[in-house]
Order: sequence, then structure tokens, then C-alpha cells
Amino acid sequence: MTTPLTPGIASGRLPAETLADNFADLHAPMGAHEAAVAADRCYFCHDAPCTVACPTDIDIPLFIRQIATGQPDAAARTILEQNILGGMCARVCPTETLCEEACVRETAEGKPVEIGRLQRFATDALMAQGIHPFTRAAETGKRVAVVGAGPAGLACAHRLAMKGHAVTIFEARPKAGGLNEYGIAAYKTTGGYAQSEVDWLMKIGGITVKTGAALGREIGLDELVSDYDAVFLGIGLPGTHAIKGFDLPGVRPAVDFIRELRQAEALAKLPVGRNVVVIGGGMTAVDAAVQAKLLGAEMVTLVYRRGRDKMPASRYEQDLAAAKGVRLVFNAAPKEVRGKGKAEEVVFDYVEADGADLKPAGARLVVPADQVLLAIGQWLEDAPEALARDGAKLAVGPGGRTSHERVWAGGDCTPGEDLTVVAVAEGRDAAEDIHAALMG
Repeated sequence: MTTPLTPGIASGRLPAETLADNFADLHAPMGAHEAAVAADRCYFCHDAPCTVACPTDIDIPLFIRQIATGQPDAAARTILEQNILGGMCARVCPTETLCEEACVRETAEGKPVEIGRLQRFATDALMAQGIHPFTRAAETGKRVAVVGAGPAGLACAHRLAMKGHAVTIFEARPKAGGLNEYGIAAYKTTGGYAQSEVDWLMKIGGITVKTGAALGREIGLDELVSDYDAVFLGIGLPGTHAIKGFDLPGVRPAVDFIRELRQAEALAKLPVGRNVVVIGGGMTAVDAAVQAKLLGAEMVTLVYRRGRDKMPASRYEQDLAAAKGVRLVFNAAPKEVRGKGKAEEVVFDYVEADGADLKPAGARLVVPADQVLLAIGQWLEDAPEALARDGAKLAVGPGGRTSHERVWAGGDCTPGEDLTVVAVAEGRDAAEDIHAALMG
């Protein structure tokens, strides 16, 4: 989907050199000496609150000790045994609210061990050597279909391949990677890292990827259940909620804006508004707002309907947005986008908390906008009717089991936090459950 070019939306707002600087790596990688110094700060706690806080249960004190003793490859293996996408998670995970928030150094000094950057140091060092530390077990003769090549699907496929099963991944888009390829801010994962990680993961063998194959379009669940011994669904949340006036030129889902940016050959050719309004409070909203500003938008306003403390994006991400020049507005619920033939302004009602609900506060906010990016929640569209639902998502039990005895699911399409690291954990755990079911 290409942004409709309306007055106020234009490309080339900044020189190519400035754009290159703006979208450079958000956190520079650690060198060996810096990593050794950072690792030396770890207390190697016996109860390891950092590990408890990690959704993939990485033995964090162990891998940091391995770095401290000059064994980065061993550290990488410790990480990847639990999280095969540990390199990407080191870049995009909100470590400030997970492992690093639980770090004893954070509690004692307000400065945690830099767990995320140390994890990146170890995994990058291993991948740079072209090493894949795992091998396949003997062929089992079992075939598993994985729908969706995002974090959950990739983690599930890799673990199943390790167990000796033959895996076919069906992906609707032209490339594998899912959110990592299409939905993460470009400054968080530079240099084509998402695809290089996918290529590295595929070195396990036993995995075939078929792109351009969407569930409900090119393939059906009944067909997959008939042709394969088990099916895993990691189909994400493709549907996007809308508001009145969403069909005006200049209004689009924030995920589409991020995807177009991530796939752009030249950022200088990417259109962006002069006055951009982003509606939402999650990571997608922040990523869209910051990147709009980095592309040269003069005013970017991010509006969230609840208070700052309720915003899904972490305080670190909020502060990053503010530091990049994004205006943050809280307690304002979107009412409509208005304009004559194109977006010109967005109307919000100020609201206040009334228990778990919101009630009007009796005031209105009108923000000028020539481009509006919607990040106000996604939903599962075109899900198989045969599967039970849990609200807007698929209902799952232990191990990711759905209501169909041969279908499992994980990632954003199932209940739980919509985080890359959570999706990896759910894909991995589903693979273990599938393996147990297939092997009796």
C-alpha cells in the first residue's frame, strides 16, 4: 500500500545524509573490552531475578559469566538454546521493563547490568562466524505445517526441525520474518539484520518456506490438517481498528507506514506529512511517531486515550519519542478525522478514568493533521471458524493447544503480551508440545 500523495504529504523533506544519520543503529554494538567491563558488574545472583523476568527463561547470569571469562560463543549458545531469535530480541525487547528492571544493580544503584547489549554482543559474534550451534535429530517421518513466518512461527519451526520433523512454513508476505522484518522501527534493526537472522536460523535444515501463501486465501486449515501431522498458527493480528473519517486520504494504519518504511530502497523517496498525528500508545505507535519525525515531519503528535502510567509502551520508549521531538498527549480519546477531501485535523475528547472505564472530561482537543497513523489496536481477521476464540484472539491451552486436537497457536494471535520475546517463547513451547504429541 502506497501513501496517497495529498497536500502536506511529500518525500525528500531531509537530505539523504541526514536521513542516514537519523536511522543509524539506535544502540552501538559493544566491543570485546566494553562487554567484559559490563559483564563484570553482574553479581551472578543465585536466585537470578533477571532470569525469572525473561519470558524465554534464558540463564542470564550464566551467559554473562561466560562473556566475563572470554567465552562469547558459549554465551551465545546459552542464549539461543532458550531463544533462537536472541539476536533480534536483544535489539527490540523492552529489557528496561523485563530483565534489566529486575536486575539487583537496578534495585541497588538505579543502573542495571546492560543485559540486552551483552546478549547482542554474544549472538552477533557467533552469527558473524556463520556458526549454527545446533544440529538436527534423526528424521522422524513427521510433517508439520507452520502458518506465519514471524517470531512465533520461526521459533516453532526451528525447534521442530531440531527434533527431526520436516517443517513447511506458509507465509503470506514476500519475505519471512513477520514483525521483525515488517513491523519494527528501522533504527532498531539496521543493515538487513532481520533477513540475515532468518537465513542463519534456516541453517538447521529441514525447513521449507513458501511465501505468498495466506491462510484463507491460498491455503485452508482443513487442507493443512489433512496433509500434515500437526499445524501451528502464528498468524499475528492483521486487522486494524479504525475511527470515523479513517477513509480520508492521508489516513492509514501505522503498521502499513512502518512496513513501507522498512521495505523502502531510499528513505528520501518516502512520503511523510508535515503535521503527523499518531493515535495509540503501544510500541507500534511510538515506532511510527519517532520515524515520522526522523523522516522530516515538522510536528508529530502522539495521542493516547489513557494516562502516561497506563501507556503500553515503556517509559524508556516514551522518553525516546519525546527526545526525538514527538509531542505526547495523554487522556484524549479519538472522535473523528475531519477534512474536505483529505485529512486536515483530528478531533479528540479529553477523558478521565472512571474505574476501569473512561468518561468525558468535558473538553475537546483539535490537532491539525495532513497525515494520520492509526495504532489503536489490532484484531484477528479471517481466522478459521473451526477454532475457539478468546475475545479478539484464538483461545489456547497449555502448550499452545487450540480447540482442534491437531492445531496449535502462539504469538500475537493468542492471549498474552504482544512482545517478540513472548512470541518466541510461545512458539518454542508449542513445538515441544507438538513433538510430545507426535512421538506419543
